[in-house]
Amino acid sequence: MKRSLFGRIWPNATAIILFAGLVFPVYWMFSTAFKPTGDIITEKPVWFPTDVTFEHFKTAYHAPDFLKLVGNSLTVTLLAVAFSLIIALFASFALARMRFKGRKGLILVFMIAQMAPWEVMVIAIYMLVRDADMLNSLVPLTLFYMVMVLPFTVLTLRGYVAAVPKELEESAMVDGCTRPQAFVKVILPLLAPGLMATSLFGFITAWNEFPLVLILNKDPEAKTLPLWLSQFQSQFGDDWGATMAAASIFAIPILILFVFLQRKAVSGLTDGAVKG
Repeated sequence: MKRSLFGRIWPNATAIILFAGLVFPVYWMFSTAFKPTGDIITEKPVWFPTDVTFEHFKTAYHAPDFLKLVGNSLTVTLLAVAFSLIIALFASFALARMRFKGRKGLILVFMIAQMAPWEVMVIAIYMLVRDADMLNSLVPLTLFYMVMVLPFTVLTLRGYVAAVPKELEESAMVDGCTRPQAFVKVILPLLAPGLMATSLFGFITAWNEFPLVLILNKDPEAKTLPLWLSQFQSQFGDDWGATMAAASIFAIPILILFVFLQRKAVSGLTDGAVKG
């Protein structure tokens, strides 16, 4: 009886401890952003704000070029995710449905590209962009971010396409649909969880990316939020409230997406990994 009780308690206790360890830094960041300065610089930690203030958010909001950099990050991230999804839809369908020479080798290439650290190519990327006279431009960032998330997107969607019975597609074609129409009307709606999962992954990857923009975009107006956040503390010194407010602003879009898409994203990652 004791062993059975212990067997039920320790997994839950471990999960609670891990959850608390992961959530606490996020809580501390947001709570510090709303604390008055006196609660932040005190010797004893203040676990809950004694008073809520929005002054730190005002400081972050009025930082130089803030709105411009928000627009840059959203533009680069959304375009990279959209382009990767469009390309991955066609590539995943070809890899899952068609049989052609070199198909398995192409799948292996996508897997290797997913595992390989792209940071080793930073120097080559810089030289390529420099020679093309496209430094301080959002176009190279968009293209390289798209390439970064494309292998994962293709492999995940391939699993979903392979899981859709061919008979559904064939029935639609018998009823008069062309193959593209059958894909749009039959297969595409069933890919919704996979699209959610890959979109969330792509958004997080592109939104958080730092080394590439640090190297390619030196112009203040061509930067994105990760680079702005890294330089924020140097601009405001030891204003930890403003720093935490800036970090909170940076994290809010990802948290919103995760809250709304978490269920479909988790099922999409799981199903896409085991099917096909």
